[in-house]
Amino acid sequence: MARARAELAVAIVEQQSETADVVVTSRAGHARELATAAVARGARLVMAWGGDGTINEVASALTFGGVPLGIIPAGSGNGLATELGVDTRPRHAIAKAVRASPMTMDVGEIGGRLFLNVAGIGLDAHVARQFNHPGNHRRGFASYLRVGMRALIDYVPAWYTISTADVQMTVRAVIVVVANSVQYGNGARIAPGAQVDDGELDLVVVEERSRLATFFQAPRLFNGSIGRAPGCSIRRISEVTIECSSAMVFHVDGEPIEGGTRLTARVHPRALKICVA
Repeated sequence: MARARAELAVAIVEQQSETADVVVTSRAGHARELATAAVARGARLVMAWGGDGTINEVASALTFGGVPLGIIPAGSGNGLATELGVDTRPRHAIAKAVRASPMTMDVGEIGGRLFLNVAGIGLDAHVARQFNHPGNHRRGFASYLRVGMRALIDYVPAWYTISTADVQMTVRAVIVVVANSVQYGNGARIAPGAQVDDGELDLVVVEERSRLATFFQAPRLFNGSIGRAPGCSIRRISEVTIECSSAMVFHVDGEPIEGGTRLTARVHPRALKICVA
């Protein structure tokens, strides 16, 4: 598959009267290294072919720089690509990225890690860790849904103290999400009003009223009404601090990370150039 993708990418770029170096990742973190090397070689555009995790790695090397990112979506959720309107057909996504004029978008940061789409603590991070576990050999939305349904049954929410410039609250939350974009992927819209270029992040906190209530509110993710769920609050922020009595697992664009008892998230307005249409 990798060879076929590489050949297609080269062919499409050459049709645009340009040339391309195509490299394939072999391990976690490799995409960031390859993107850094491409910038050093003088690339005018770096395209990431993969899911939100691969896109995150490449973007982490390009943020705060002058080289734009192109996206060829090929992941389980493709949340960011969907919100940016990226064509799901690889040959069209490549051609459009090569021809596009760069625009800028915000980048989020939590625990020292950058994210483009969504970062979260709680149930979604728990699901991300289970989904990305080496023992889980099944990928795709069906596998993610299976892991998520199991987590809804056995996940134990924690208490968090959440502080922004305007408010401080202590809540027992199912999820604490910091969103730059609207959805996790596959149409699950956790922050329906989020915009990638408004200079802010959306803080979404869903309190645990009861496990049954949480279960029955889950469909709201897919009809855009999560903000009306009992115990859910959504507010625009530029920075937030989240504290917990125990170490927190969090995720950035679906990639799970072991954190400490205190995490700070912030927005970097228009920190990344992107070519998508």
